[in-house]
Amino acid sequence: MSRPVRLLAGLLAVLAIGLVGTANPAGATPGPPDAPEWWFDSWQVPQLWAGGANGSGIIVAVIATGVDAELPELRGKVLPGADFIGNHTDGRTDFDSEDFSHGTAMTSIIAADRGFGNIEGLAPGVRILPIAVPLHGVVRHGTPPSNATAKAIDYAVGHGAKIINMSLGGVRDETEDGPDPCPGAVQQSVLHAIRAGALVVAASGNSGDDNSPVEEPGVCLGVVSVGAVDRNLDVTSFSSRHPYLTVSAPGDNVPSLSRNAAYIGEGTSQATALTSAALALIWSKYPHETNRQVLSRLLDTATDRGPTGRDPSYGYGVIQPAAAIATAAPAATAKNPVLDAVQPLITSAAGIPRLAAAGAAHPRLGLYQVRPPRTGPDGRLITLATLAIGALLLALVLLARYRRQRRSPAVAGAA
Repeated sequence: MSRPVRLLAGLLAVLAIGLVGTANPAGATPGPPDAPEWWFDSWQVPQLWAGGANGSGIIVAVIATGVDAELPELRGKVLPGADFIGNHTDGRTDFDSEDFSHGTAMTSIIAADRGFGNIEGLAPGVRILPIAVPLHGVVRHGTPPSNATAKAIDYAVGHGAKIINMSLGGVRDETEDGPDPCPGAVQQSVLHAIRAGALVVAASGNSGDDNSPVEEPGVCLGVVSVGAVDRNLDVTSFSSRHPYLTVSAPGDNVPSLSRNAAYIGEGTSQATALTSAALALIWSKYPHETNRQVLSRLLDTATDRGPTGRDPSYGYGVIQPAAAIATAAPAATAKNPVLDAVQPLITSAAGIPRLAAAGAAHPRLGLYQVRPPRTGPDGRLITLATLAIGALLLALVLLARYRRQRRSPAVAGAA
């Protein structure tokens, strides 16, 4: 659910952010000049960190293409994880077939120390649990098991993840996939995660310009589904509109690290990563609160946009982690529309072998909609079409720094 747009900056701008010469002051807004991480200012992130909310003590599972743990900006933050693609790794290899390196990119948005490209993660104190899954058309190699997504969620729960980031999605079709918008195995795993006290965060999709088809796992009950807004807090055109959308977060002009370089991109993937990081900030400040209380803080303080209350474009609003941290503690039984929807299923010993079976009423049945054919894959890479001769010469000067971002030979051999 990410749309990498271009290589980091025009290369002349790269020089300005200190890869060869002077660096920005440590307290300045992170990010390259043409894609500053403006939410650091809007959300008063340095003050949150100083007050003890930097993600410390929280494990965030990143279910994606794997994570390149050798990047200096991620070193020491990435735990051994799992590979459900079938390559027998521990998740610390990124198998994205494109240079964008989806799992590494989302991890950098969440947790990177400031370094290459002046890029910095929102919650640098977290530990990342990398879990590689076979994203269709994106991940190369491997022979994946069945129900890989459900198994990835279960693995995350079993290895201590409090927040499960799923910057991904698969279109569901009623004719092809049956009446349940969410696959039964995935829904069961989401319920398992919530029972265990975790939160599952997923992208809403990048098909706002293509009639917003239903996508899982964002449609699954109990999932925090995330849409994308720009710097003006306006919903982006590509962000999928859904009646089940939970919140929105920055997803336009977002810088991130790859295996080899850096990109400026857009997508609900990026918005999902920032939402997961925001939840980590809240939870690190209030480590004894439950998943219900932490999520209630986020929902209760979101900036309402569009029609009053929940709407398909913004959900309950645009997240505001500083306000969420400053608000009074929600009651342990506080009303929470996301978790209230699944409470009967969580407390049921039988669970839901099939939500639509035996006439059972699924709150999200009937969400399918007719859509035109898809025009192309999400996550396409659009690099700068042309480079001036001077920029090409500058690239040679910067080559040594780009090489530093490459994987070690041992890891490269597995990809």
